Amino acid sequence: MNKLMSSLSFVSLRCGVLAGAVALATLAGGAGMASAQEHGAPQPHRESWTFAGPFGKYDRAQLQRGFQVFKEVCASCHSAHLFAFRNLAQEGGPGFTEEQAKTVAEEYKVQDGPNDAGDMFERPGRLSDRWPSPFPNEQAARASNGGAFPPDFSVLAKARTYEVGFPGFLIDIVRQYQEQGPDYIHALLNGYKDPPEGFKLPEGAHYNEYFPGHAIKMPPPLSADQVTYSDGTPQTVDQYSRDVIAFMMWLAEPHLEARKRIGFQVMIFLIVFGGLLYFTKKKVWKKVHDEHA
Repeated sequence: MNKLMSSLSFVSLRCGVLAGAVALATLAGGAGMASAQEHGAPQPHRESWTFAGPFGKYDRAQLQRGFQVFKEVCASCHSAHLFAFRNLAQEGGPGFTEEQAKTVAEEYKVQDGPNDAGDMFERPGRLSDRWPSPFPNEQAARASNGGAFPPDFSVLAKARTYEVGFPGFLIDIVRQYQEQGPDYIHALLNGYKDPPEGFKLPEGAHYNEYFPGHAIKMPPPLSADQVTYSDGTPQTVDQYSRDVIAFMMWLAEPHLEARKRIGFQVMIFLIVFGGLLYFTKKKVWKKVHDEHA
């Protein structure tokens, strides 16, 4: 009887903890939904990404197109402090050769020094150099962008997200869906519209359907036929945004393919190892089992 009461108490405790967790999750989800509804921003649409899921991979051609968009459009305002020219030729990246990456580096002037006279000087970029920032400091960046500071691109695709709520975040865990950041950035880049009637837009701001508060200082960065693709890919805002987001995702997680490949190998190893442990246990304890049978 004591064992039964103890078991019932344990089950009740576990049920209570579970119920509490569900309640907290529901409140968190409700808070997220309330936060989204507060500024009227719709939830970004779930896009199809080649790098999504446990077996996702980067599309090399898309990464190269994304780098082209970043170089010709985004790099005029946004920095990428963790990105070095040599990364263009690394395994799992856009697939540039070392010579191609070196050519790209030499297109830029990098400040170096001091020299023997104690002066700073400029030289052509090298593979070991980081991507040069478009502004010397944050104050200069804000002064050139109406007081807004363009965020660094290095980990932006992983840093941005949106509220999914309950039970959506549990479904994402099961599906291993981690692309909320790319979804949000894609929605933002395609979310510029005319403000609705009665909406008061601050001076120097632009209306964006997916930006919190809808007033964003960044003007629409992409337009059709803005960047010329040589492979025949459509030159639309949607395509430009997809390509540059894929490049941003690679910047944020350059070893994604290796991580997923190693993770799959580890899972196979654990399954095999678990099976070996089971049959080893059966063999070791067989004699003891037979003696007490």
